[in-house]
Amino acid sequence: MGQFLNENFMLYNETGRRLFHTYAEQLPIIDYHCHISPQEIYEDRRFDNISQIWLGGRNPDGTYFGDHYKWRVMRSNGTPEDLVTGEADPLTKFKAFAKALEMAIGNPMYHWCNLELKKYFGVTEPLTEENAEKIYNHCNDMLRHDPKMTVRGLIEQSNVRFVGTTDDPVDDLKWHEKIAADPGVSFQVCPSFRPDKAINIHREGFADYMKQLAQAVGKKSLDTMEDVLDALDRRVSFFKGHGCRATDHGLDYVMYRPCSMEEANRVYQKALKGESLSDEEREEYQTTLLTHLARTYHREGMVMEIHYSCLRNTNARMFAAEGPDTGFDTIAQNDCIPALASLLSDLDETNELPRTILFSLDAADFDRIGAMLGCFQSEEIPSKIQMGAAWWFQDTRDGMEKQMKSLGNLGLLGNFVGMLTDSRSFLSYTRHDYFRRIACNLIGEWVEKGEYPAIESSLKKIVEGISYYNAERYFGIHE
Repeated sequence: MGQFLNENFMLYNETGRRLFHTYAEQLPIIDYHCHISPQEIYEDRRFDNISQIWLGGRNPDGTYFGDHYKWRVMRSNGTPEDLVTGEADPLTKFKAFAKALEMAIGNPMYHWCNLELKKYFGVTEPLTEENAEKIYNHCNDMLRHDPKMTVRGLIEQSNVRFVGTTDDPVDDLKWHEKIAADPGVSFQVCPSFRPDKAINIHREGFADYMKQLAQAVGKKSLDTMEDVLDALDRRVSFFKGHGCRATDHGLDYVMYRPCSMEEANRVYQKALKGESLSDEEREEYQTTLLTHLARTYHREGMVMEIHYSCLRNTNARMFAAEGPDTGFDTIAQNDCIPALASLLSDLDETNELPRTILFSLDAADFDRIGAMLGCFQSEEIPSKIQMGAAWWFQDTRDGMEKQMKSLGNLGLLGNFVGMLTDSRSFLSYTRHDYFRRIACNLIGEWVEKGEYPAIESSLKKIVEGISYYNAERYFGIHE
């Protein structure tokens, strides 16, 4: 019987163990997409207790910070909402989470949480309802007194070289400026450009957001579609000047409905007036904006990430009570591959297709994306168009293996840019360790079955590339 969380955790063959411990384990981390706060990095926040860093709490504006993965585990165990996102006593909340986690056999959350306890707090016994208070007190003592347990210390312990945060175009990036000017920060922190609020013309608050975007570029208003595109171009340049290497679009689905600038402007004017839009009108505006921005990204040498097929805020009652990003999203099913192909082809036709990473929350899209990649590659960089890592509900062992097998079947797995946390937690870097173990085990399995030769130089190049060097090259981290 295998020992839980030993040095060969998730490594079930000798070749995989050797590849992990020799090549993957010690490499730095490039976390090219996450949702952690640059302000907390600059201020080097020290958390009060393990409940705060794991389960979160309320921000001054009433929104929540925390890990909605953990909240879902608690709700699935029948935990009262006051112990999930409420104002209950931190120890009581931690005990409730420990009780739920004990039931999470087969769930990666069980692995991630215990990996975090082991790596950062030296806790080697699995968390249970019975030992929760003891572990809570031990972790809190370290968080309050250990010099390494601040935000910066946690990132440094994790051997992180680069952090790509997620930032709105109207952000003044003052915290990134402060970080860049601080010689005490030993890792790079750069913004990523995420213009979802400008794309989502159909969502409540769009007209107000356009006023914010106008103010960000020193204008009173953005009266035309041309004004919107110009303002976003200016903000892209501003982000680029602050080290931005990547942009991100969180789309319900990928659309492609080209129209004239006059038509896009007509739709924009309707939205500013608060008039309802048809799906066709919405897609015309979104396509105009997305294709224009993609060309701008290409010109600026920035990576375009597209995340799609998430069905958000499915529980109307809980969304009204708790707001977005609190654990009520799920996997959507979309037939948007033809639109995605048309979008990429449009950009490729004028040689303005940026480096692009495609993430779908629907595992059924893995093969479709994998086949699509080969249609739009170029000599610009190996695997210019990438299939993104198994994302969100897919970043389980099964999901990661399925994504890598699909990419191996249909593309070049050896050029894969690898894992990202996509997390709001400063402890979640253990997910990179988890991913690297699964990748090495899979590669080792293929080698031991005779499906790939045991050529050490080739295996070293593949494992180190997937773990670190491919992302370094793709995002230009060395620059």
